[in-house]
Amino acid sequence: MSNNINLNDSKNFYEVNNLKYPNITNCPNTSCMCFMHCNLPNPSIFTPSIEYQVSIPINLAKSLEGKYFVGYADNLSFGKGTSTWARLFNPPNSGVNLHVTVWTISDISESPFRAQIWFNAIPPGVPQESSLVTPANLAFCPPISPKVKLQYATNVSGDPVGGVKAFVRRGQPETTIVDDEQGKFIFPPGGSFLVFLSNPETPNVAASGRVAFGWWEEPICNNK
Repeated sequence: MSNNINLNDSKNFYEVNNLKYPNITNCPNTSCMCFMHCNLPNPSIFTPSIEYQVSIPINLAKSLEGKYFVGYADNLSFGKGTSTWARLFNPPNSGVNLHVTVWTISDISESPFRAQIWFNAIPPGVPQESSLVTPANLAFCPPISPKVKLQYATNVSGDPVGGVKAFVRRGQPETTIVDDEQGKFIFPPGGSFLVFLSNPETPNVAASGRVAFGWWEEPICNNK
């Protein structure tokens, strides 16, 4: 029996976009590319016999929902008798609850520093809004804009008023402070999460740093 295959037999070969794919050695010329015709059916999607249960981290889940955001305030100058701050501010008409997930303090190289964390306080100075904010999930088109504002002020005098000073962190130069809150700090419209920086141990030294946040926003449902 001959092993040669008739290249002109359409039962054995076919073309796709005028390009043939190599699968045999007896093509009529070197520029030919061809392959054996396949009579198998196309693959189909089937229901697996095993049921899967997967645990998804809450931050990933909120990002998939388009609710997770990240951002930072840069060049936060303070020292020589002044302070600086950055905060997540939930506007009164936002319609969402703010869940603080993570915050970091970095790039302070000049002196030791103190970070006071305030809930719902009124900080000194004139707030400026940071443009360095983005949704974590960029697959949405158009990208989703956050309702919460990332605000900051530099070289301010005085301390925050009202609210609650929840806790204090201290850091050395060239160190980074990171706290993963996993969304447990929750602020309704009108509330805020404030990081207030100063260097009381070296008050005559000028310094600057960066504060970053990760958070998600949960819509408030009014079923009344």
